[in-house]
Amino acid sequence: MKSIRRLLRKHLAIASLTFGWVTGIIGLAPELRNWDWSSAALAQSGGRTRGGSFDRPASPPQAPSNYPSGGGYTSPSYDYSPYDYSYPPSQPDYFPGSYRRPRVIVMPPQSYPVPVDPGYGYSTGSSGDGLFLFLIMVCGICVLPVLMSYLRASRGPSRGGAYSRGTAGELENDVITVTQLQVSLLAQARYIQEALTQLSLQADLDTQTGLADFLRETVLALLRSPEYWSHARISSQTVNSRAQASQVFEQLSIQERSKLSAETLVNVGGQIRRQTVQVNQDADPASYIVVTLLIGTADDKPLASSVHNAAELTAILKRLGGISADYLMVYELIWSPQDASDSLSRDQLLANYPDLIQIA
Repeated sequence: MKSIRRLLRKHLAIASLTFGWVTGIIGLAPELRNWDWSSAALAQSGGRTRGGSFDRPASPPQAPSNYPSGGGYTSPSYDYSPYDYSYPPSQPDYFPGSYRRPRVIVMPPQSYPVPVDPGYGYSTGSSGDGLFLFLIMVCGICVLPVLMSYLRASRGPSRGGAYSRGTAGELENDVITVTQLQVSLLAQARYIQEALTQLSLQADLDTQTGLADFLRETVLALLRSPEYWSHARISSQTVNSRAQASQVFEQLSIQERSKLSAETLVNVGGQIRRQTVQVNQDADPASYIVVTLLIGTADDKPLASSVHNAAELTAILKRLGGISADYLMVYELIWSPQDASDSLSRDQLLANYPDLIQIA
């Protein structure tokens, strides 16, 4: 009897729960009918532009083995002895249309003494020669420090300076520095979205000089808007191989691209793709724009460690803008949103970019 009662209570509980689900769905029916299902597919726009490569430049073609490295004519070899006094030889090595090197004639040693002029050669006890040597030594001591100072000045500042470069070995080894800088701006700086779009469409990504100019113009666009800076973050790490640098760079790039629902403008190596998305006008109020710079350089040390205020961010931007074309290897710009009518809400900023630091 007790088992029957338990079974009845169990079935009654299941029926009550099912009735509650059905009632709830019926109650939500008007809201479901009025829901704008197209808003679920609305995408957060983003732009991306990339150029450069971590591959080592191809070496110039080698000259043929029968020509010297500097070019020019290589004279043919001869197998006769230089001490053959007969000229011309009985069987000359002659090549029609080519240059013929004359045979060396060695004169027999003189059998009679050669007089030596006492005015030349060694001198004994000449005070004039000693004075002359003394003057040369004094001039050398005075001129050498000046010459060394001039050479040091012509090399530029040492590595310890804020924007100094190392030796030429940095360009020859495989040590690479990968730097990521993110800057968040208030939504009032919507003009920067259009500025980055125009720069991406006009950028010359096929040459290192054009890539360096593109980086410089991006930095200038950010430097001209300090009143809209809200958050920032920088990370810079050095790796010991080009393959490892490419891996780190791609990981950072994928991490940032995964935050975008759609890439509305892409320019990779001069190949441009565009996509249109519908902007949700009923979304949370627009608040922020995030610009990400990914840079791979030939530096042997990190470019910066942290950023906490506007002064530090200004110094970092100036340093990145001063990277020369021979040091810049890869540069990728990602900004979100790309559409000028779209921007991030505060909740989106905190969810997608939790590592950003509010700058003073």
